[in-house]
Amino acid sequence: MPGQSKKSTKKFEKNHLKDTLGKRKEFAKIKQRHQVKAKKKARSAKDEALASDGKVNMAEEQSQSKDQKKLNGMTEDQFFQEGFQLPELKNPKRAANSKLPSPSTGKRKRNPDAPAPEGSASSSEGDHQVFTGQEVASDEEGIGTHQEDLDALATKDPDFYKYLQENDAELLDFAGGDLAEVDQLSEDDTPKKKQKKSKKLRRESPEEEVQEEVVEESTGQTEVTTAMVSQWRTAMAEQHSLRAMRRVVLAFRTAAYVNADDDKELRYSISSPEVYHQLLVSALDYVPAVLNHHVPVKESATGKVRVAVDTKKYRTLTPLLKSHSSAVIHLLENLSDAPTLNKTLNALVPLLPYLLPFKKILKSLVTSVVGIWSDTSTADTTRITAFLVIRRLAVVSDTSMRTALLKTAYQGLVKGSRVTNPHTLPAINLMKNSAAELWGIDPDVGYTTGFVYIRQLAVHLRSSITQPTKDSYKQIYNWQYVHSLDFWSRVISSHCSPTSNPSLKASSDSPLHPLLYPHVQITLGALRLIPTPTYYPLRFQLTRSLLRISRATTTYIPLAPSLLEVFQSAEMTKPPKPSTLKSLDFTTALRVPKPYLGTRVYQDGLGEQLVELMAEFFGIWAKHIAFPELMLPPVVHLKRWLKSVSSATKTKVPNGLKTTPDKGKGNKNSRLTSSVTLLVQKLESNARWIEEKRRHVEFGPSSREGVEGFLRDTLVDDTPLGAFVEGLRRKSEEREKILEQAREAERRDRAKDRDEEDGMEIDGVEGDEDEDYVDEQ
Repeated sequence: MPGQSKKSTKKFEKNHLKDTLGKRKEFAKIKQRHQVKAKKKARSAKDEALASDGKVNMAEEQSQSKDQKKLNGMTEDQFFQEGFQLPELKNPKRAANSKLPSPSTGKRKRNPDAPAPEGSASSSEGDHQVFTGQEVASDEEGIGTHQEDLDALATKDPDFYKYLQENDAELLDFAGGDLAEVDQLSEDDTPKKKQKKSKKLRRESPEEEVQEEVVEESTGQTEVTTAMVSQWRTAMAEQHSLRAMRRVVLAFRTAAYVNADDDKELRYSISSPEVYHQLLVSALDYVPAVLNHHVPVKESATGKVRVAVDTKKYRTLTPLLKSHSSAVIHLLENLSDAPTLNKTLNALVPLLPYLLPFKKILKSLVTSVVGIWSDTSTADTTRITAFLVIRRLAVVSDTSMRTALLKTAYQGLVKGSRVTNPHTLPAINLMKNSAAELWGIDPDVGYTTGFVYIRQLAVHLRSSITQPTKDSYKQIYNWQYVHSLDFWSRVISSHCSPTSNPSLKASSDSPLHPLLYPHVQITLGALRLIPTPTYYPLRFQLTRSLLRISRATTTYIPLAPSLLEVFQSAEMTKPPKPSTLKSLDFTTALRVPKPYLGTRVYQDGLGEQLVELMAEFFGIWAKHIAFPELMLPPVVHLKRWLKSVSSATKTKVPNGLKTTPDKGKGNKNSRLTSSVTLLVQKLESNARWIEEKRRHVEFGPSSREGVEGFLRDTLVDDTPLGAFVEGLRRKSEEREKILEQAREAERRDRAKDRDEEDGMEIDGVEGDEDEDYVDEQ
């Protein structure tokens, strides 16, 4: 049929088209090289022909001069006997310039009586164009002719001549002095191949070699002084000098590699700490300013930046830019002082637009900055500064670089969350919250990378379930896996919430919303992987992650069953053992130490966590019109549990009911049962409040708009359950504050003890020296 390709054509396109196009491109390149080579040969042949013509002309002139001498020595009879072979007469102008050098040799005949013409010039080596005196004379004639034309124009058309004076005075101001400027521009625009030999000629002068400062050929090192740094800084600040910036970059490279083990050839040397500090400050402050002056960065309203990378000035500054960036990266990897780290990181921000074409340097830069950001031992201010550098790069970079940046940031997060304790947990939370912001800069790229890593978590969980071994659960029940799930919950809740993102009408409008379902399924699967009391703290950690998503996206996640399972465990139904152990910190624990199992301390902690989590779960739906139906099954379950753990039973007697203690039943923990009883009362009170409110509605369950708009203007804190939840939160914050104060006091005591031990060691060493001195005496 017409319009359809043949089977052979499709087969050719599938199997051979790509190779054929590649071969054609290679052939075109080879053909182009041959054409260039042929043009070069033709040009060289033309030059040789011109040279040979010059030699022939000289030979003719010599022969003509001989004929002229012979003619002058003849008599009339000899002349008529020789015949009428008259020699050709020369052009007077040409004869006047016959003593100027020819284009082939660049030499002229020496004549002590004739002055040397001003326009004569010796030919340079290679392919440089040779300007002879004849050409200079013709230029002078052209200048005079043009000046005569302008004078005639002033006479014939004075109006037009006046117009030129007002609008184009440069055309009238035509003098021979302008040729020097043209020659200068020609020399500046000479191609690189023609400049190589002239550069070699210039290097023959020792003064110019010092001025050019060819670092590669120098064998000695120059000591940097305070005066030199001050001079460079003044030149960069006032004149935006590129030469001063070049010297500062070279000296800064020396400062960055001052403690490096590898043998690098460095132009300068630094021995003074004061000079080192001044040089660092000058390089970090003024190099970006000089770059921005010569190659300005243009930023659009959307945050996109544009740098004129195709200009000659940018190409000239590229080596300096690469050298400076490499030195800064090396310096970041070896610095430990927080103020210097902050200043170095801040100096990187204006350099980022210039480094976008250099992917290799950017990847090294991202690795170094992410390493600082993910180090929990680094100060928070330094880590925030490092994150600002990462975020700025994510904003100005393209899709490929943004993907690599997000992957590196996630890997740094997982690596930095390996060790979790009360001292590192705030730093890890800071890292998770800041990293979650990166995934919202480009939601499409964020979804792609998020899907890859959430799928990786699912693969680990599936392999642990389908291929169980003795230690297979350890790849799930560890801090890195838990922090990864918690991090993705923060990403989804941050960028799928209509409350925090006013541009979203619903949570499903976000490109990251499709990640919600797989993440919830993985979290629920990991939560119930090992349903033993030892790993109840891990269950509570993952439950809080899911509560965050449910609260932000108003998505119902069935969390009550996993919490009610804990009420049925032996830890909550049997009487606990007395213990003097300190309270367990559930925020920094994944598993319970063996001594805590079955103790009163652990049972009280479980009761507090369960009541708080159950209240948080139902508090999300405290305003929902279906709250009475939602809370009914869990309340029935809790009432049965309260009845089963009661330490007293009622038996029938002839006169009525009698309450007798039952020593075999109940957990004998009145504090726990009273808190659960209060929770049940608050749930029932909120259900009655909702039933009272929905009696006056005029829509049915099929009206989705009416259901979603029910009590929309009412705050959660105004509900009976919401006020109860708010009280539990304040109580939890106060308890956390007391724990943090205790940890701070413990840290101070440890530091004080360490200082005392160091002082005792020093005293012991001094005492030994005194004893040795006494023995010697």
